[in-house]
Amino acid sequence: MPEKVAIVTGAGSGIGRASALALLEAGFHVFLAGRRAEALQETLSRAGQFKDQATCVTTDVTNEKSVQALFEVVEKSFGRLDLLFNNAGRGTPAVPLEELSLEDWKSVVDVNLTGTFLCTREAFRIMKMQTPRGGRIINNGSISATTPRPNSAPYTATKHAITGLTKSSNLDGRQFDIAVGQIDIGNAATDMTERMSQGVLQANGSIVSEPTINVQHIADAVVYMASLPLGANVQTMTVMATGMPFIGRG
Repeated sequence: MPEKVAIVTGAGSGIGRASALALLEAGFHVFLAGRRAEALQETLSRAGQFKDQATCVTTDVTNEKSVQALFEVVEKSFGRLDLLFNNAGRGTPAVPLEELSLEDWKSVVDVNLTGTFLCTREAFRIMKMQTPRGGRIINNGSISATTPRPNSAPYTATKHAITGLTKSSNLDGRQFDIAVGQIDIGNAATDMTERMSQGVLQANGSIVSEPTINVQHIADAVVYMASLPLGANVQTMTVMATGMPFIGRG
């Protein structure tokens, strides 16, 4: 039996896939959660010798019953949960604010914020009751929370809210040995950031090509955060492409 049990949401691609594979290699049994069963199977196919340490669970983080079912599977399988990586997220097309539909706004809030809340709530229920008590939750935030891009209101607002949820839940979990932290990511090379090399709209209206970093750097950071004893916590970690237009002006 593995030493620790983890859930990674959005495990079918990008940061979620890379982090899930890294956690498997670090000795976790990882529950791969995501909406698309075929994408989860693709992640599983890349697990190599660690395949037996992974379980795919098709999950819609915006659906309360679906989230509850995921955590029930984990609890029935292992009786405990040591790590939740709230990674699932989405954005909207970069359109002017006045053209943003309510449907698009709600879709981002439902995944990025409500989905994180639903998973955190279920993790708290298990982590409070299990023996030994406690566990760790890592939320996927974004540097956009404090330094937004143009035409990014839904994504930026939800990631700003994630920071508040991270701090609040860390405070609420403290007495139960539940450590909650956040990783803020800048330009990891995934399908979502492919457009960076072609050029991205800047605040001054220019289009500028931006550097990216290998997603494995993010996965390694998640594993580091997850490896700490519960008496230590990375409250916020920023991992970003050094040359991206984020630090200072220009």
